[in-house]
Amino acid sequence: MKPTRLHRIYLVPGFFGFVNLGDVRYYKHVHALLQHRLGQADEPGVVHEVATHPTASLRERTRRLYQAMAATAGPDDILHIVGHSSGGLDARLFVAPGVSLDDEVEPFASRVRSVVTVATPHHGTPAAAAFTTLAGKRLLRLLSMFTVVVLRRGSVPLGVVLDLARLVKALDSQLDTAPGVVDELFVGLLSELTEARRAEVAAFFEEVGDDQGLLPQITPDALDVFNATAQARPGVRYGSVVTRARPPGMHGVVGAGLSPNAQASNAVYLACHHLAAPSSFLGEVEALADRWPELAPEDNDSMVPTSSQLYGELIAAVDADHLDVIGHFSGPEQAPPHYDWVRTGTHFRRPDFERTWDQVLAFLMAAR
Repeated sequence: MKPTRLHRIYLVPGFFGFVNLGDVRYYKHVHALLQHRLGQADEPGVVHEVATHPTASLRERTRRLYQAMAATAGPDDILHIVGHSSGGLDARLFVAPGVSLDDEVEPFASRVRSVVTVATPHHGTPAAAAFTTLAGKRLLRLLSMFTVVVLRRGSVPLGVVLDLARLVKALDSQLDTAPGVVDELFVGLLSELTEARRAEVAAFFEEVGDDQGLLPQITPDALDVFNATAQARPGVRYGSVVTRARPPGMHGVVGAGLSPNAQASNAVYLACHHLAAPSSFLGEVEALADRWPELAPEDNDSMVPTSSQLYGELIAAVDADHLDVIGHFSGPEQAPPHYDWVRTGTHFRRPDFERTWDQVLAFLMAAR
């Protein structure tokens, strides 16, 4: 009996991939939705989450993608890659003709039929440049820990959120961050986890602290070089999901109401939005004009400029922040619950999430 040919979808995380810890999974909600939809489809398919290194170089991260494919893909399977944030750059590099890692990658790269990038900095992000400084790397580590705790518990102590907002905002003015302050906040967040998780999380951050090759590679200047070399592969269908968080303003303060935690979370968003805002458009934006006629150069999703995200066909242009779009939005009533990493006032919810990923799946399954 001939083996069944499968559609295999590989989900590649971005530099927020550090939330792949225990039951806190980067693509938890996306994986569940896509696998459920595939179970209802006429053609069988399997979804894989790639275990990558969140801050390693694009080359190292792409090698991890190859290892995942080599371990799972059957000889007749149809291969697809979905990359969020810098994971979209991993996907492009993996399939780009002439720049693959080595000869053994090509048999898999040549079988990929579609690549979808979600909130990917195809033209770079100013936030990466800010976080490449010594102070920036320490603050990114703290922001990472903040995200892990929020996505596990739904909230963090108010004082930590306020301090984090002040530190991230001060980074842009070249704050000489006192290591003791950042480390104290990191340890405080770590204590919010169970004892069983602390050692795992601490060891993980210790490991990634030794490899910070990714950040210099996703600055706007570095992506000019990347785009000149990582050409599209003939026969591969490329598409993108573009995200835009609600621009900061008084509506955010009013929307947060009287909740101190909501106000503090909004302050973190304001600081991140400021770091990610370019002074001019970074890519082609004509295709986005119908969706956002008021689109401004500084618009972003709290990590990546909106104008930097378009590559290939436009699958969807959605109002969402950087982690909303992969399921980390406010939805405590869901099972399992969805937790919002920062308060943006964008109001991305479950119907938006399902509609976006149904569009992605339709795009993938149409590729042959």
